[in-house]
Amino acid sequence: MPITYPLTPPSSPHPDARNVSLAPDAAVAESISPFTFQRQVQEHQGQRWILTVELPPMNRDDAEEWITFLLSLNGKAGTFLYGPPSSRIPRGNPVGTPLVNGVGQTGQDLATDGWTPNASGILLKGDMIQLGTGADAHLHKVLLGADADGSGEATLTLWPNLRTAPGDGDPIITSGAAGLFALMSNAMEWDVNVAIHHGISFAAQEAI
Repeated sequence: MPITYPLTPPSSPHPDARNVSLAPDAAVAESISPFTFQRQVQEHQGQRWILTVELPPMNRDDAEEWITFLLSLNGKAGTFLYGPPSSRIPRGNPVGTPLVNGVGQTGQDLATDGWTPNASGILLKGDMIQLGTGADAHLHKVLLGADADGSGEATLTLWPNLRTAPGDGDPIITSGAAGLFALMSNAMEWDVNVAIHHGISFAAQEAI
């Protein structure tokens, strides 16, 4: 059976039983004068997530699930879907059926509708949302809390910026949000101690 991407990581061990770092990486250039120390900053379009995962010690049965998952990615070639465990449940109360409201949206703000009218705190600072699915999945963090107005509309301020415009009426995933990632190295290592416990860690970058 041919391997098709994106892959979904194994669910064992429990997905929260690991150390996860999700770091924002922005393409911002800085120039500091060696004479006056005045600073000039140039913001470019590039924004992405950098992911590092350290799995807990595992027995061989669990470890082989992860080892074969990583091998199936064939280094940087393949992609997989991943969402940070700490952000799978929103802090806010995303009531309603949220949808993208309007075409041609790019940049930091996203117009949405479909929320329960006049609902407050539909999303709070730091909540994660997913736009798109499969190979088109994008993971965004909400920078400002949002309330729905009387028409069930709300504007979300996001990081990273919208790189491509989502379609009008596209669903907004507020629970279990995930993005598309690819490994940062073609080399993969795992170790086995005297108790036959396996140690696995890996680093990935958002696949744009």
